[in-house]
Amino acid sequence: METVLMHTCCAPCSLSCIDPLRAEGIEPVAFWYNPNIHPWKEYQARRDCLLEYAPTIGMEVRVQEDYGLKDFVRRVAGDIDHRCTYCYEHRIEGAARYAAEHGFTAFTTTLLASLYQDHDGIAQAAERYARQYGVEFLYRDFRPNFRAGNQRARELGFYMQKYCGCVFSEADRYQKQIDRDKAKFAER
Repeated sequence: METVLMHTCCAPCSLSCIDPLRAEGIEPVAFWYNPNIHPWKEYQARRDCLLEYAPTIGMEVRVQEDYGLKDFVRRVAGDIDHRCTYCYEHRIEGAARYAAEHGFTAFTTTLLASLYQDHDGIAQAAERYARQYGVEFLYRDFRPNFRAGNQRARELGFYMQKYCGCVFSEADRYQKQIDRDKAKFAER
């Protein structure tokens, strides 16, 4: 069976990818590299959910531990509205580099499962870094499996995150509540 390094943002998204890859005779090796996820407890919850699940299905996990709050904020502070491009590219580059350095011939990413991410931008970055590091980018559109994967994650009792990962995406998630609170307290 062929193996592929699968950059994994979280266990719920991995469910959209693992079975389709295995059905093709490809064994994914999960790669945890997500220095964009903040705060620490969120990072820890997502990582640990993946680490607890993987052995139950016989999937290997490689962890590149990097809680990169300061570096991430430094890199995106000048253009917070376009932080996602840096976020995708940084993690994809990390996966391509790791694949090349650790004997994998190909890599992919669970980011391709999300209905909410820049699918084309992720695929383009992966192609670019695959060429740079001399590995293959295994493109698959995992989005058709997204809802079923999330449903299965709920059934399995997985930790289900409420935002993409960075502190700015967390603020975006709560923006309506923040605006309501601001208006409420301005009335006083």
